[in-house]
This record gives sequence, C-alpha cells and structure tokens, in this order.
Amino acid sequence: MEYFLFSLIVYFVFVSIKSKRTIHMLQQNYYNESNRYVLWVFKNLKKVFINFDILVFLSVLAFLFSFDHAILYASLVGAISCFIYYAYNRREQTKKPLVVTSRVKRLVITIFLIYAAIVFGICYTFSEDKLWFYYLLVSLSIYFNWVIVTVANFLNKPIEKYVYHYYKSKAMKKMKEMNIPVVGITGSYGKTSSKNILWDILNTRLTPFKTPSNFNTPYGLIRSINNYLDKFNDIFIAEMGAFKKGEIKTTCKLMKPKYGILTIIGQAHLESFGSQENIQKGKFELIESLPSDGIGILNADDPLQKNYKLKNDCQIIWIGIEADADYKASDIKLSHKGTNFKVTFKDGHTCDFETRLLGRHNIYNILAGIALGSALGLNDDELKRGVSSIAPIEHRLELKKMGDITIIDDAYNSNPVGSKMALDVLDLMPGTKIVVTPGMIELGEKQYELNNKFGEYIADVADYVILVGEEQTKPILDGLKNKKYDEKKIYVLNNVVDAFPLMNKLKKGETYVLLENDLPDLFNER
Repeated sequence: MEYFLFSLIVYFVFVSIKSKRTIHMLQQNYYNESNRYVLWVFKNLKKVFINFDILVFLSVLAFLFSFDHAILYASLVGAISCFIYYAYNRREQTKKPLVVTSRVKRLVITIFLIYAAIVFGICYTFSEDKLWFYYLLVSLSIYFNWVIVTVANFLNKPIEKYVYHYYKSKAMKKMKEMNIPVVGITGSYGKTSSKNILWDILNTRLTPFKTPSNFNTPYGLIRSINNYLDKFNDIFIAEMGAFKKGEIKTTCKLMKPKYGILTIIGQAHLESFGSQENIQKGKFELIESLPSDGIGILNADDPLQKNYKLKNDCQIIWIGIEADADYKASDIKLSHKGTNFKVTFKDGHTCDFETRLLGRHNIYNILAGIALGSALGLNDDELKRGVSSIAPIEHRLELKKMGDITIIDDAYNSNPVGSKMALDVLDLMPGTKIVVTPGMIELGEKQYELNNKFGEYIADVADYVILVGEEQTKPILDGLKNKKYDEKKIYVLNNVVDAFPLMNKLKKGETYVLLENDLPDLFNER
C-alpha cells in the first residue's frame, strides 16, 4: 500500500492544479450565488468536460499489469496527464487572477478534507486486486473536481454566513459611530464612472470616500468600511451593483443612503433579472430606500426613469440633455481631446464646463455630480474646478499609447448603450480606426439581436474589425455582413493577446484602436 500512496503524489499535484482553476471560475461566478457557477458549468459543457484531464482515466488499465508494474504505469499516466493539462491551460490568458482571500483559504481546507476522506476510504479498504478501482475513483475525483469544489463551497456556507455577519456588525457599528452620509449610485451602466466623477467634484470642498475598484456588493461594501473608510471622511460614495431584483434593497438596508444617483436603466444582466421591468424596479430600489429628507438624482432623458411611478416622497432632481431638466446640458462640443458644454442650473443661471473625458454619455455622469454637488453647497467655481480635474477612468474610454497606436480602452463591461457611444468616440478620431471586441454578454434572449446591431454600427465606423471568440462573436459577424462590410477586413481570433501583433500589421499612419469589452476568464473560448 505504501507504493500505491506514493503514486498518488502526482494525482495530488493534479488535483491542486485543477482545484486552483475551478476555484478561480467559482470566484468569478460569485461563489455560486444564485447558482451562477452551476449554470455556467452547464452552459460550458464542452469546456468543462472535454479537456486533457480525461487522459487520467487511462490509469484504470492498471489491471493489465502486475501490482508493481501497475503502480509504475498509473504513476506515469498521472504525471503525463497532469503535465499536458497544466501546459495546455497555462497558454490561456488570465485577465483577472484568482484572489486568495480568507474565504478561498477556508475553501481550500474543506476541499483538502474531502480528498483526504477519499484517500482514507481507499486505505481502509485497500486490497491489491482492487487497484484498478482505486485509480478509477481517484480519476473520477479529478475529472469531476468541479463537483467536489461546489460541495465544499456548500459545506462552507454556515461558516461564511457567520463570517459575513461578524464583519457586517463591525461595519455597521463603525458607520453608526461616524454618522457619515452615504451617496448610493446604481444603474445598468456607468456606476463606476459616476462614482469616480462625483468623487473628483466633491473633493474640491469635502473629503469624500469612494468604494475602491468594483466593491459594489454587500461583501465589498463591508470590506470597504472596515478596511478603508477613514475617520476624516465626511461623505461616503457607495457603488451598488445587482444581478437580480431585491439585491439593491438589501444593500440599502446595510448602507442606509441619504442620497441616490440612478445612471441609466438598460439591459445589462437581463438574463439574471429576467425582464426589463425587473431591472427597472430593481434599480429604483435605491431611490425608494432614501429617507424623506434625502435627494435622488434621476435622468430625464431615460424613459424608464421618467415614466416610473416613484413610491417615495424624497426630493428628486432631474438631469438631462434632450428633455427639460433641473440641470440641463447644452452647447455640447465633442472632440478627440475632450468635451465642452454649458449647464443651465435649477435657478436659471448658466455655467460653462470642460472635461478631458470623451463621449456624450459621460456628460450625464458629470451632470449628476454637478447636481448633487450643488445641492450639497458647492459653488460654481468649485464645480468647474472639480469637472476640469476629473481623471480619465480606467478601462472606460481611457486613451493609452502603445507605440504609434492610440488605444481607446473601453474594456470594462460593455453594454448596448455604452458600445454605441464608444463607436461614436472612435468616429471622432482621425486616421485608421480598428475595433477589437468579443461582443456583449448576459443579455438573455436579446443577446443575438443586440450584438447583431452592434456589428452594424461597427460597419459604419471601423476600417478593420478584430473579433475575439468565434462562437460568441457570430452575431457581430452577421451584423457586419448585413451592411456588406468587406470580409477581407474582418479577423476572427480566439485570444485577445493575438490581437496586438495583428494591430501592428494593420496600422496605417495615425491609428486608433477601440478595445470594446474584455470578457472575464470564464467566457474564454478555446
């Protein structure tokens, strides 16, 4: 039995490599919240089940050999299978690495205990004539690693619930002691941009705190409060994300916002919300959670906001460009260097603003910041200074130089509204225009239709198109063909990394490349 256990070392290495990848996918699916990970597995059966780890089942043929030779044979099969699986997966680009949090560490311990139980069971019943069965059991435990990781995640739920409530209590105590007003920001698109813009504007007079990165879930907000909120901060800007109806309401019970900004209600996460009506109601949970002395900032140009019957008596401030609004932008001048515009305030006076940010949609986010800043007492000079100081936002129409190519990085979470506006920005640019995109996701039954329209929009702007992912970009390709786009100028790749050398081959003179969306690793095609 000692030799058998020694042969399992290579299988332990295999389990470690595969478990890391499985946990990575689990983490990107929010630890299977609302069964997101299980649904992902069944939507990606080919990716999950047809892989080189299937080679490990060759170890079952150990029954063809004598005991000593069977051990050697199984060890070689395990080592070769492990090496091929590792080498193949190593070639895949990791866009968002696994974050080794305390939760991940607890999960690893539970996974280890499950595998240890399997080995203990084998040792307890060990018999040389059952060697093939033991290798079959080990092979199955590797091949169905995603099941074991899912079970471990389920077993850890009571622990994670206790940990969550401990840190939640700690965060709520800190917020109560500080008595700091909270601005909640939600919407289908533009949450992070609006958060950063508001921070820059309020920072001219106040000491605002904004949630870092994409910490827009209750877990992320609790972590932000406990680890980053400072005693000198006098206002808290909290980005609030959601995948289904009721989640914003839960977040508001935690944060108790006094002010709320609703960006745009669109079709992001339509698949998980179930309907456009659920998205609308889900986003308005923020405004309907505000106190009677609170202030909600709404977009008058968004029909899903304008036509909603609000169940709240808080003050509402409307912003807009087309419709009549309390804060209305006009005389808009867009260029490849930035944006100039005039704002007519609620009291009738006007003020000119300029920003380095690109795109018409950013004017709405700036208007929301101006409206709330004005309500909080900032004067025109402070507002103008704040708007002019707004820094380009990472991965949201951010200009970057790559040699003699200018990258328009709009890689974060593309959507039907934002992708069209990103193309409008690209259209402003001089020289050669290239679009690199894997398309848009999580749009439910409208995914084909909206990506097809996206392809038609691209055809009107781009000189060259690089599509990433043959299967998921087929609707875009069909849209390009609908507009009779030159197919010789369309390139289809399965890895975004391969797009960069291709850009250099396609560039002609001054070249601008729009990187529209960069799907997380769980959407990679191979």
